[in-house]
Amino acid sequence: MLTVLGFAMIATFLVLIMMKKMSPIAALVLIPALFCVAVGQGAQLGDYVIEGVGKLAPTAAMLMFAIVYFGVMIDVGLFDPIVRGILRFCKADPVRIVVGTAVLAAIVSLDGDGSTTFMITVSAMYPLYKRLGMSLVVMTGVAATANGVMNTLPWGGPTARAATALKLDAADVFVPMIPALGMGLLFVFVLAYVLGRRERKRIGYLTLDEALVPETETVLVATSGTGSTGTGTGSTGTGTGTGSGVRGETTGPGTGTGGGTGTAPADGFQGLDPHRATLRPKLYWFNAGLTVALLTAMILELLPIPVLFLLGAALALTVNYPNMAEQKARIAAHADNVLNVAGMVFAAAVFTGVLTGTGMVEHMADWLVGAIPEGMGPHMGLVTGVLSIPLTYFMSNDGFYFGVVPVLAEAGAAHGVSPLEIARASLVGQALHMSSPLVPAVYVLVGMAKVEFGDHTRFTVKWAALTSLVVLAAGILFGII
Repeated sequence: MLTVLGFAMIATFLVLIMMKKMSPIAALVLIPALFCVAVGQGAQLGDYVIEGVGKLAPTAAMLMFAIVYFGVMIDVGLFDPIVRGILRFCKADPVRIVVGTAVLAAIVSLDGDGSTTFMITVSAMYPLYKRLGMSLVVMTGVAATANGVMNTLPWGGPTARAATALKLDAADVFVPMIPALGMGLLFVFVLAYVLGRRERKRIGYLTLDEALVPETETVLVATSGTGSTGTGTGSTGTGTGTGSGVRGETTGPGTGTGGGTGTAPADGFQGLDPHRATLRPKLYWFNAGLTVALLTAMILELLPIPVLFLLGAALALTVNYPNMAEQKARIAAHADNVLNVAGMVFAAAVFTGVLTGTGMVEHMADWLVGAIPEGMGPHMGLVTGVLSIPLTYFMSNDGFYFGVVPVLAEAGAAHGVSPLEIARASLVGQALHMSSPLVPAVYVLVGMAKVEFGDHTRFTVKWAALTSLVVLAAGILFGII
């Protein structure tokens, strides 16, 4: 019963958000609450939620202060040279832009943190996608899939969990998987090229000068009303004419209706404005050094990641904006992203809390393991790789690696399959895992890119799953799995 309800709860959630019938936050809260009552455990809902919130609170804190920190670094101009370098490489060609997105996401993923990767990648690439009218789900899909492959680094999480769960050395698990993971990353770059070709065919491409210089566009402003002679501005441009405008307020002599035209910079490269007031060019090397030190401390695990970002954000604000009013303004500027992401994480805590607390996850895992035919015993490496694709999407990494992988390893051991093979195969699904609704970092990605989570899911799942299958096929071909 719990198995059926568990799969039904996940399916209901995915269908509703992909059809845009509910927002992700509402779906993450209301659907598990409803199913918790359906399984007869409504009285324990509060305990499950509090337990889930307690487990995800450090993640929420990390994301909150990481967003503030990297937001400040973007404000002060730390990433402007990177953006300009990418622009020169991309040459306003959609193919190069999408491939550049994949390369940038893969490189930044070396720090092992998905949230950091998405913040830097979106900050660098979003203005270019907007300026050229490219599909933003292509950006989020490519970034998430590239990060998913790179997330298998020993300090990224999954490899360490697999090694810990099976009492193995992380290097013994990861190093032999490098060729297969390399093929997966190569496939992501090929996918980026194909998607870029599709975007180029759809929109064409500009010259570099056209991309860097803000475009002006003529807009028709419908107007009506009365007033004295004058001009007005609006979100689309500066209009002149008679009356008060619909998209820009304009006034003119007399009474009646009329139309006005004007020009205004098209939406796009505000983040690259070389004259924005928040820039701190004299502190560039301080900010660069602080960021390198922060990422180094994170990789070396000198302090918990939430503490590192909390200290980093406080130091960055204090040094770059010693005036308290400026500090408040910077925090307010990034409050929207902070609230959206933190709210999503705590909403996800309800989902994971109910899924775990009611026993649904355990029953789902047991059912899947029990459904494996006896004849597949000698091929448990392949079975583990295939199962890792859906299971790491529907479950947290902790639930999969500490709950399911040991059971799969025991089943494989009975048929002579090495635990190392099981551990390596369990990494296959990470390309898809990074787009799971249970991964907090994905909400940073879609939030900053202003993409609906349902749209991202609908676009990305098929490509990410295909990437995971490529990794699995390569692992089998090279004799790793």
